[in-house]
Amino acid sequence: MQSTQTRSDTTEPAGPSHEPVPAVPAFTGGVRVHFAAEDVATLAGPVTSLAVRPVRGGVRAALERLAEGPLPVGLLDEGLRPDERVQLRRVMDRARHLMAHAVLARSTEGPVRELLRLEPVARDAAYRPVAVPADATVRLSRFAFCRTREGALVLESPLATFRAVLTDPAVRALAGALGVPGVPGRLGAEAGLDAVATADVLGHLVGAGFAEIADGEGAFRSDDEPVLRQWDFHDLLFHSRVRSGRYDDVFGAVYPHRGAIDPRPAVRPVPEGPSVPLHRPTREEIAAHDPSLTTAIETRRSIRGYGDQEMTARQLGEFLYRVARVRAHYTPEPGGDRDEVVSRPYPSGGQGYELELYVTVRRCEGLAPGIYYYDPVGHRLVLRNEEEADRASLFHVASRATGMEARPDVLITVTARFQRMSWKYRAIAYATTLRHTGVLYQTMYLVATALGLAPCALGNGDADMSARVLGLDYLQESSVGDFLLGSRRPDDSVAGEPGEGWRMLNSPEWSLPENS
Repeated sequence: MQSTQTRSDTTEPAGPSHEPVPAVPAFTGGVRVHFAAEDVATLAGPVTSLAVRPVRGGVRAALERLAEGPLPVGLLDEGLRPDERVQLRRVMDRARHLMAHAVLARSTEGPVRELLRLEPVARDAAYRPVAVPADATVRLSRFAFCRTREGALVLESPLATFRAVLTDPAVRALAGALGVPGVPGRLGAEAGLDAVATADVLGHLVGAGFAEIADGEGAFRSDDEPVLRQWDFHDLLFHSRVRSGRYDDVFGAVYPHRGAIDPRPAVRPVPEGPSVPLHRPTREEIAAHDPSLTTAIETRRSIRGYGDQEMTARQLGEFLYRVARVRAHYTPEPGGDRDEVVSRPYPSGGQGYELELYVTVRRCEGLAPGIYYYDPVGHRLVLRNEEEADRASLFHVASRATGMEARPDVLITVTARFQRMSWKYRAIAYATTLRHTGVLYQTMYLVATALGLAPCALGNGDADMSARVLGLDYLQESSVGDFLLGSRRPDDSVAGEPGEGWRMLNSPEWSLPENS
């Protein structure tokens, strides 16, 4: 890549900056204009609509022209009186969330040729095109990406508040050429664009944040700026898509597949296999031995070392009962608009409870080694896999996540039934699953601490491998979390003093149980 860039820079003559052509107004993709009455126009977008009035005469004609495609301002305003031009601008300002910026080729002959359309994805999106020098080195931002959307190729970036619709074939080719740093002349020649059109398109792509100009040392901002260097591409993209602000598509609990696809059941069908009933604690038993909530919170910590004595099936049964059992099941009346939901000990958005638990046992008194599914209704373990090699693979991946330190008694694999959430939610389904995994982790920590067990949540796992071992479809149900559990060493500190180098703050004695 460096050699290509060097050749381009030495063969391309330096030249002055070229001021890019101003963008013209256009509707975003999918917007339709309806005239329901003589003076009412409805601008209907994929997500929101706007009704404006009064719309008559020249303003109505201008909106009809604009609905057919972007036009140079002179053609858009053609035949309008001065007051109608003012009114048209007011209408477009009110509808700015439905308006885009179109970059048109400068040719004055033949039909209007649209090169590029910039559609806002944030309500207050704004940008200013940049004059790109002829000898500048230009490249796509590290965070920019292409995808197909509603039948068009678009360029997007979590750093941009616009979506670039690549309406012209040569501009699509230019976007591909921008994957390698180069000067405008070479990039345009590769794409089949003349120098003027290349400068226009690059000016808008750079101004909107999709492309970058290298600095005097050949560095690009998305590679070199300290804050951006610490963002991975997928993390920043994910952040920009799961919260409002830089996302203009349908969002939240909108039931996008209702009536077309049947929802997944609130309770997963129990797989076939031998089952082992588990201990069901009573509230009185728990009250008799449980520490206070404050003690459990203050003494909770991740433990990766285990006692010589293995944990017991009774302890595992109580742990699972208190963490993940189904407490209640609501089934709506046929034809009703309510969801089938359940209740479990930890919180879940919309009571969806898409998470499932699989228990891999290395050693546990009263329970044979194996890989089990936890049935949260029957409160039992159902044997799924007896292969020693598969157990070893799961434990190896889990141990690797702790630096090959931990050899737990039990590994709990947390899976998600993804379509349980995506049937109801748009944009936030997977993000909500990760939130659920976090609150489940905390519930596991507190219950394990209360039971005197050694807990440790893992930050990584192998979803592909675990899906194979558990007999799951990666796209329908696969792992999103892993949790280690085992017996606790008798000499392990209850209060969890952090050790040398730590400075205790905010009344450290508060973390100790009373009379300890």
